[in-house]
Amino acid sequence: MNPAPLPRSGLWQQVLTRPQGALALGLLGFLYLCALFAPFLAPYGPGDQDLQKTYHPPTGLTWTREGLAVRLYENADPTQALYRPIPGKSAAVHWLPPGYPYRLFGLFPCRRHLFGVEPRHKIYLLGSDSTGRDVFSRLLYGAQISLSIGLIGITISLGVGLIAGGLAGYFGGWFDSLIMRSTELLMAIPGLYLLLALRGAFASQFGSGEVYLLIVVILSFLGWSGAARVIRGLTLSLRAQTFVEAAIVTGLSPWRILWRHLLPNLASYLLVAAALSIPGYILGAAALSFLGIGIQEPAASWGLILAQAQEMKVFMCNFWWLLTPGAAVFVTVAAFNLLGDTLRDVIDPHFRTGGR
Repeated sequence: MNPAPLPRSGLWQQVLTRPQGALALGLLGFLYLCALFAPFLAPYGPGDQDLQKTYHPPTGLTWTREGLAVRLYENADPTQALYRPIPGKSAAVHWLPPGYPYRLFGLFPCRRHLFGVEPRHKIYLLGSDSTGRDVFSRLLYGAQISLSIGLIGITISLGVGLIAGGLAGYFGGWFDSLIMRSTELLMAIPGLYLLLALRGAFASQFGSGEVYLLIVVILSFLGWSGAARVIRGLTLSLRAQTFVEAAIVTGLSPWRILWRHLLPNLASYLLVAAALSIPGYILGAAALSFLGIGIQEPAASWGLILAQAQEMKVFMCNFWWLLTPGAAVFVTVAAFNLLGDTLRDVIDPHFRTGGR
């Protein structure tokens, strides 16, 4: 069955009219905005430590004459990180206070943050980890890495798959056989083991930026083969259509036919495939970081924060706030799957997943 052409207008309006589509877009929009403004929203840097406040629980909020404030705590038992609120003690929350310097969007130097308290106190909305780092701040900075890896990775893999599969389906012959045998060889290897082998083949002394690029390349290398096979089949079907044969008769070059006639008819598949495939990239990056061969300190990613929660003390003492990155991964993956299902229903009604 041929893919339905991408609607010229009203696509996102139709998505928003469906409850699951509106929910998915709302969640993803919120998550990506948080990642985009992470330095502004985070009260502390991802590596700021306070060894006097390890495993600090989330600070309670209260209302005083001065306005919103956070409770102050004392460590009643350092061996178990047992913190108790100090009666009558609190620290006022300040809005837009100066803090550590950063570059907004990587361009504009800034020092202002959304909220904060006096430097001698701490505000831990989601508690602290084993070295006293703010989990909320690290969660925001980790979103920048975990969420961007999915977008960049799917762009590369779908781009390579579109070129390889489109050319294979259009030209056929030995080129088609070469591309398809290559994809079959790649898909025959278990993805997780190939992922670990490719990452382990490179030096572990890479910096955070090099590791980030390496993970994007590895995940894109693993993902392009499946897209290429599907696009090749769709291109073979479209190649036999009358409008393509008419374009060939008029003397249009193959590249122009691919760009002007085949790509618009493949856009619906590419859009749905992107929405449904991004969770795989996010989970792949999180798995690498969780296993200790992904993003390294002092950078932060959701998988790395989860890996630091493997200590038995975390479970014995019920430091539940260290597991919040797992909830962020779950929400992100569920939102992308909901968005992909909704896009599929809107673009191609023949594949609706349920009654409307």
